[in-house]
Amino acid sequence: MDNLSIVVIEGTTRQERKSIHAARLIAETGEKIPGVAITFVDPLEMLLPYNDGNDEANKIAAWVAINKAADAYFIVTPEYNHSFPGSLKKLLDNDLGNYTHKPVAFAGVSSSPWGGVRAVEALVNVVRELGMVATFKDVYFPKVDDLFDGQGQLQDQSYVEMVEKAYEELVWMAKVMKQGRENTPPEKK
Repeated sequence: MDNLSIVVIEGTTRQERKSIHAARLIAETGEKIPGVAITFVDPLEMLLPYNDGNDEANKIAAWVAINKAADAYFIVTPEYNHSFPGSLKKLLDNDLGNYTHKPVAFAGVSSSPWGGVRAVEALVNVVRELGMVATFKDVYFPKVDDLFDGQGQLQDQSYVEMVEKAYEELVWMAKVMKQGRENTPPEKK
């Protein structure tokens, strides 16, 4: 089996976003896993269109190419007003045809003690509708200002182990689902 392609998605375009530190940590941790190729996606670099719609004129070619090659996703989302950012939804909605039967893990980030749990809960319904399968090992980064210093360095190394555990489940699901996609195509009705 070829390397698994896992896309780590930073969930927001806001200025002074703290979730970028967690997203980079998750990407760096994934890069150390043998047989895994990480693609880091920052929505700031995707130039999301202002108009809505899933027609070809609105699609971001780079995002479509990343999705086609992806075997799995690890979404890092901050929690804003008990949900996930609109920029993340806009990015996910930009290419609806390439998510089916691919697993996704989540990391929630917030300045509160909840660590983004409500954003992840809200996101599960969206990814399910897109055809993805959610893993059961989420990672939460509560009180993010205390977890990372001013240069984005992690202050509590126990979070690396949590990320590694989430990757164990994600990689297993990615292998199984990739084999299924390649060898057991869905029946057409």
